Order: sequence, then C-alpha cells, then structure tokens
Amino acid sequence: MDTTRAIPAPTHPATATPAPAVAPPLDHELAAVLDEFGDALRDPLTPENLAARQQQDAAVRPRPTLRELGADGRFEVAEHRVPGPPDAPEVTLISARPTGIAGPLPVLYYLHGGGMVIGNAASVLPQLLRERDLTPELAVVSVEYRLAPQTRYPGPLEDCYAGLRWVAAHGAGLGLDPERIVIGGKSAGGGLAAALALLTRDRGGPRPIGQLLLCPMIDDRNATFSGHQMAGVDLWDRTSNATAWQALLGDRYGAPDLPPYAAPARATDLTGLPPAYIEVGSAETFRDEDVAYANAIWQAGGQAELHVWPGAFHGFDSLAPDAALARDARNARARWLRRVLDAPAGRPGPAA
Repeated sequence: MDTTRAIPAPTHPATATPAPAVAPPLDHELAAVLDEFGDALRDPLTPENLAARQQQDAAVRPRPTLRELGADGRFEVAEHRVPGPPDAPEVTLISARPTGIAGPLPVLYYLHGGGMVIGNAASVLPQLLRERDLTPELAVVSVEYRLAPQTRYPGPLEDCYAGLRWVAAHGAGLGLDPERIVIGGKSAGGGLAAALALLTRDRGGPRPIGQLLLCPMIDDRNATFSGHQMAGVDLWDRTSNATAWQALLGDRYGAPDLPPYAAPARATDLTGLPPAYIEVGSAETFRDEDVAYANAIWQAGGQAELHVWPGAFHGFDSLAPDAALARDARNARARWLRRVLDAPAGRPGPAA
C-alpha cells in the first residue's frame, strides 16, 4: 500500500472523439436547485485539491452518533468491528434495523459514494433510513471501507468482501437474514457493489439476491461519449473522474490488463450475477458506461432493470430530494427491492 507517492496530473489512457459541447437539458426542478447553489458545486476534483477536499469532507460531513442514527428509537443501530482482509485487522460495519419487527430481516448491504476518496459509513445512513420507509421491513448494513489514495485497489473492495462474508456468517445473530442480502451503493459505492458481485461470484462467496447500482462508477478508461459531453458541466465530470480513478489505481490506472474487480466495465463475463437495478441520469458523466453495463448483462443472459432519468445530473436525488424526479427514482428503487425480496428462493426477482 503506497500512501506517500504524490498523485500525478490526471491522464486519459483511452480516448474518444470529443463530443459536441451541447449537453442534454436539465429537468426544470433540478436546474433550479443547481442555480441556488451556484457554480461552486462544479469545481472539479484534481490531484492538487484532493487532500484539501478530503479534509473539507471530514469537517462538513461529521459522523452522526449511533444515538442520532437511531432516530428517537425508530431504529436499532449498532457498530460492529469485524475481521478484515489480510492487510487490515478489521472492518467497521454499522447496522440499522427498524425496532419492533420480529424475525430475521433482509439486508441492504450498502457501500457509500464519494469517488473512492471521501465519505464514510455513518453519514450516508440518515438518507438511507429515510428512503427505507418505502420498504419498511429491511435492515441496512453500511460499510466503512478504506479510502484512496491512502489505500489503493484492491484494499477498499477487499474490505467490502470481508464485511459481506461476516454478515452472511453472523447476521442471523443480529436478526438479519443471510439468505436475503442485496448489495448496493451510489456512485463509487455502486461501482464497488458491481465489483463485489463479480468477486463473490468468482470466489464462491456469499450469494446476494440482487445488486442495486445507483449511477455506478465502473469504467476507469474515462472515454465515453457522455464523459466528453458532460465535461465541465456535470457535478462529477471527467476531470474529477480521472483524479479519483488515478487515486484508486495508481500506476495501474488505464492498464490494459486491469481486472474487472477494479473497474467492472472491463468485465467480459457477466454471467451468473444477481438481478441488477441500474439507474443513471441522462445529463451525467456515467450515463453511457452504465447503459452499456446493463446491455452487457442482458447480452450475457442476465437480468437488469435500467432507468435513465431524463434531465438528471450526478447525485440528483441527494441534492434535490424533494424534486418529482427524485421521488420517482426512490419509488422505482423501492418497487424493485420489493420484487427482489418477494421472489422465491433460487429464482430471479424482477423481470428484465
């Protein structure tokens, strides 16, 4: 693990014909929210400001306490320190389940976003638990994986895998159902969830019943049409994307032999995966790589439900949770989760 070497300026190992400068129009409610915030949100992540951004994130996004996460007793919240991968003694998990519901609950095993470089397991839980009201009989386990560049690939993914194995082995003692685990995440967390589905399939590890991939960050090559089209426009553009991928991969960034567990868009075998829910905005950098991933799952004979939300930018539902489009997205996720959780054991849930 290399924690000292400086990150060089982002380079783009693969190129594509630059797209026209015209971006898809934003949804009117989302555009109004962006106007309120001004241009500061579009300040890209760079190697020069990465350390400052990490410090800033820790300052402006303090970790809520377990008591605060409990929401006045609505949830039973606990922190678990579980055995980690070989290069880390432990991984921290935070579990939250609604109080007053007996019996083992299905689990959303969630990996937070933040470009692999910022974020934490606790701060994402309040929004998750609010959305969980749409699927009330569901527990959430959030994972505190290590961040880049302090820990490069495969460290963060191995943290997520170690936590998943522990939940599958010990979750019953916490009132969780180890046979009904959905892995999920947003942005970087969505990319980790997709990678985790590949990794646990290939290692013969725990078998999740679904993967909830919200605007997943899955392609280090940074060369899609939408990546060029949204450069300097989306809240997460190809400059930020290149910076984050290079922080995670170091010298392996853009390597032709990069494994799919590092960047799931590199995968050539997408057979045998759990049903996927994939969503992305029409006006965001990850649009084309995420649409291509859903198509690749279908071509491999798998199941995927794809939503491209018109006029949505990256992370739109977090920034504008009351917008109609954000409500539609949450409802669509909840319906998919219900179908997955209600499917008979051993059979896929949602139809493709």
